[in-house]
Amino acid sequence: MRGDRKRSKVVRLNRIAGQLQGVRRRSLLYRIQEVKAALGRADSENLRDHAAHCVADALRSGDVSEQQQKVDELVELFDRARP
Repeated sequence: MRGDRKRSKVVRLNRIAGQLQGVRRRSLLYRIQEVKAALGRADSENLRDHAAHCVADALRSGDVSEQQQKVDELVELFDRARP
């Protein structure tokens, strides 16, 4: 399953790269908004994956130090994601 998700992310990032190249050829206003929206969706997916895998694994481990580290990472990622 993780390989499928990785492929999905690569496809998404390739699409974003294509959108960035398209900025030069089309209306900047619309293309920039499309790129921002695509990056936002990619960012949300990465946060979701981190919470679903890394944080969940830490919680299952029972290691309080690891749990705190993963929760701190998640909070930092959410802070960075805010505009």
